[in-house]
Amino acid sequence: MAVNAAPSRESPPGRLVGRWVPLLVVAIGLGFGLLVLLVRLHLEPVTNVDRGVARELNEVVSPRPYLVNALNGTTRLGGRTVMLWLVGVAALLLLVRRRVRLAVYLLATTVGALLLDPSVKSLVGRLRPVVEAPVAIAAGNSFPSGHALGSMVVYGALLLVFLPAARYRKLFTAAVALLVAAIGVTRIALGVHYLTDVLAGWLLGALWLSVTAYAFRLWRREAGHPVAPLDDGPEPEAAKAIEPAPESSRPIPHRWVEATEILTGWVFTFGILYVVGYLLTNHTEGTWLGRFDDGVVRWLQTLRTPTLDHLSWVWSKAGDTRAILAISLVCCPIALAVWRQWRPVVFLVLTMVGEHALFLCTAVSVQRDRPPVPQLDSPIPTSSFPSGHSATTMCIWVAIAVLIMNWVSSRWRWLAVVLAVVMPAGVALSQMYRGMHHPTDLLGAAILTALWVSLLWWVLRPNVRAAPAEVRT
Repeated sequence: MAVNAAPSRESPPGRLVGRWVPLLVVAIGLGFGLLVLLVRLHLEPVTNVDRGVARELNEVVSPRPYLVNALNGTTRLGGRTVMLWLVGVAALLLLVRRRVRLAVYLLATTVGALLLDPSVKSLVGRLRPVVEAPVAIAAGNSFPSGHALGSMVVYGALLLVFLPAARYRKLFTAAVALLVAAIGVTRIALGVHYLTDVLAGWLLGALWLSVTAYAFRLWRREAGHPVAPLDDGPEPEAAKAIEPAPESSRPIPHRWVEATEILTGWVFTFGILYVVGYLLTNHTEGTWLGRFDDGVVRWLQTLRTPTLDHLSWVWSKAGDTRAILAISLVCCPIALAVWRQWRPVVFLVLTMVGEHALFLCTAVSVQRDRPPVPQLDSPIPTSSFPSGHSATTMCIWVAIAVLIMNWVSSRWRWLAVVLAVVMPAGVALSQMYRGMHHPTDLLGAAILTALWVSLLWWVLRPNVRAAPAEVRT
């Protein structure tokens, strides 16, 4: 008796992909192997092209500082810091949305790229280009380009993972391809890689990305899931889960009215800060308040020790712009992943953007001198009033506490309140200890935080959950 064959789990497009993906992997692998062979043999035509391209681009780039700055800004998008942050946040978002397979795929693909880059570089051992007017430096060997390899793998994997949730897939794909191409070109233009280094990085990255994507498809097939076309992403059924936020007609209702209210409130807040700063700068000298301002900073100076100097430096860095930016770049995706609403994210973003604008405008307008004591930090061009470190620290942690008080269970609320008090207090004390600010400068930061965060809370209502009718289920 004949036994019927088991039905295929793959759709016709899936079967077609199953046939040509291995061929594509082989073709890419052969192309990369050919490049390795050409570089290892030091063939004169290849060497001449590499050196000629590097020389000509260096002649164009080196005399133009603005072009160097633009190239450096673009090339940072292919650096490990940016890409590891992207992968970490994306993996966390996937885990929060309970898409463990996609998170594992993303992390495994990235780790593989991190291992491939130094391994192949050590095997080939090619030195970096030598140009007449160097505009950038890079450590290690030259072949292949780590930026080209990493950007191909990381941005390609992110494209595959989030493709099912993309509304404009062709535009999304084109933007990723353009970014990867631009990063590779910057490495050649900056004179830290040859043309063949970048081509090899792209090919090796595409090879590794193809291998992991095909392995993921096999993994799904063995688990009994249907294999969909590539333009549906590796896991099409995850589209709803990885969507940043459900569609709603207006995440922020009456946005033009609210924008007008926020702008008016910003001007009002700036006016109050300017008046307070003007009075402190011009009418406190010789008064009890002026003596108090200088006296506190001088007293803290008498407590200085090497240990406290180091501790104050570390805590002061918690209010540095880069540290606050890092906190914001982590909190915003987490808020979006957990609460699936744009309103809390808009609240956090406007809090930090508005704070920075208020600080800069007030500092430029007031022009208050720093305390008359030796300062432990290098001279800062901005005014002493208000304290920028304290204002940014207060705003970010108070804004986080405002969100957590309504969105998180009660046992975690107190932690947010404690952080909203301890972190700004530590930064403020460190800034006074290091001679950078008066106590009344910290008062300015507190006024800024209280007025600006209260205004945004009143206008945006970040803790209001979307009505069922607003959210697509």
